Amino acid sequence: MTQSAEQQAAKAEKRGFQVPRIPGDIMLYPLLAGLLLNSFFPQVLAVGSFTTAIAKGSSTIVGLLLLFMGASINLRAVPEALKTGIVVLVPKLALSIALGLGVAAVFDNNFFGLSALSIIGGIAFCNVALYSGIMTEYGDSGEQGATALLALTAGPTITMLALGVAGLADIKPLVYVGTLLPLVLGVIMGNLSPFLKNLLVPGINPCIAAVGFALGCGMSLEQLIQGGLSGVLLALLCIVIGILTSLFERLCGGSGKAGVASGTVAGTAATTPKAFVEADASYTNIAPIATAQIAAAVVITAVAAPLITGWVDKLFCKDVAAPGEHDAQKKAD
Repeated sequence: MTQSAEQQAAKAEKRGFQVPRIPGDIMLYPLLAGLLLNSFFPQVLAVGSFTTAIAKGSSTIVGLLLLFMGASINLRAVPEALKTGIVVLVPKLALSIALGLGVAAVFDNNFFGLSALSIIGGIAFCNVALYSGIMTEYGDSGEQGATALLALTAGPTITMLALGVAGLADIKPLVYVGTLLPLVLGVIMGNLSPFLKNLLVPGINPCIAAVGFALGCGMSLEQLIQGGLSGVLLALLCIVIGILTSLFERLCGGSGKAGVASGTVAGTAATTPKAFVEADASYTNIAPIATAQIAAAVVITAVAAPLITGWVDKLFCKDVAAPGEHDAQKKAD
């Protein structure tokens, strides 16, 4: 009887409207909904009470998101994958920060529409979930374990540090603490208590959707078009940095697959510009365009990274069996 009910539910779901799945859709669909509302019916978002609070309350939701993301980070996995994590993380961060600061210094913070905020805020934090999925298929245990170290870059802290130390932003020291504290608390709570980890981690996706809607409510169609074109360039820069990171990884004795798999922009990176404005209001005009650029780069890099990683695996790792391949061969025999 239970099976029959489940089958009926599955059939009913198939008959209903199917939302097309795309990379980063958890954030992008709500972002688009908020953007359309703000572009055509802005009065709906200004009615007050909870509606306006959701439309303008992205800072609170980002804080919760960082708390939940921190709870998902498993510190026990860090030592096992320390080498791979460092080999991937250091060049990725160094190159993205150098590129962002270079754009600010040489191009007056406008490289074909890209600013230091969009470059560092987008490229520095890779799509950890996608990286984990790619490495599950192509990577070894060390490359898979590097996920924990890459996840430590979550949030806007690195962007704030880079631009603050370079003198491109006026950020008070306590702001760094306030930005990092929810993530740290999440890490502590998630690693101390399995109950708290299971309680907090499922909140990540709902928070991403809520943040996406709030971010969209602060954008317009004109900004989306501007950000979309330069967002393609941001995605290309991210992919190039991933390839350079891969070359560095190979020089250090790695396969190069982790480097190219890290060449993505996380959907949650779209929260960085908004969080940055809370610390330095001088970036208010740049933030919406940077958000749109990062959103465009999320989709492009999410499609490109698995393809490039598979190509690297096929070209350079022919003699190395993929995870689980030996077991599959044994079963076949």
